[in-house]
Amino acid sequence: MIACTGRPFPGALPWVERLGLGGPIICYQGAQVRNLDGSALLDHGIAHETAMEVIRFARERKLHVQAYRDDELIVERDREEAQIYARHAGMQVHVVEDLDKAMGRTTPKLVIVSTPEKLERLLPVARSQWRGRLNVATSVPEYLEFTSVESDKASALRFVCERLGIQRDRAVAVGDGRNDASMIAWAGLGVAVEGSPPEVIAAADRTIPGPGHGGIQQLTQALLQ
Repeated sequence: MIACTGRPFPGALPWVERLGLGGPIICYQGAQVRNLDGSALLDHGIAHETAMEVIRFARERKLHVQAYRDDELIVERDREEAQIYARHAGMQVHVVEDLDKAMGRTTPKLVIVSTPEKLERLLPVARSQWRGRLNVATSVPEYLEFTSVESDKASALRFVCERLGIQRDRAVAVGDGRNDASMIAWAGLGVAVEGSPPEVIAAADRTIPGPGHGGIQQLTQALLQ
């Protein structure tokens, strides 16, 4: 079993270790594939110039936006949205004077943190503006996430399967966010959690109940039959 998460590597590693999973880890929404020791197997970041387009887009709308450099979460203002994300991801917030200067040549992903209502309105706008250049999706309803056009969970899962010698039709992917839809569609068996957004349900071959309702147990039993 391989962890495939939108979390940055420092936020993903403790959960992988707690669950007793082996590597590699797909993290940063598929922008990186890392070994448990942190070494990178795959790294496709957003180019600086394109990242700044997204940052200016957020600034103009007075929305919180964050980037990453050397596994640090970097922001220009220590807003409550940054702290909410940091608590969820298990990371610290690093305030910088200017993301343009602090970000580096690439960033694994960018995240706008806001209310679900605002992000639902923003999603089609962002997808239209960066179509063909960035992948844009919500992970949880409060996070709108941007990765390079070559980086999503599907491309990262394909990379890992090829590396491990696993045929596509033997891969099973489970998820519940829009960021999971491409991975679910790519896998030989794609599974969506009940209550996921419609595009996630549409990408799946089957659904399972959500956390606390035995969904993973049901899936495991079905796979072992």
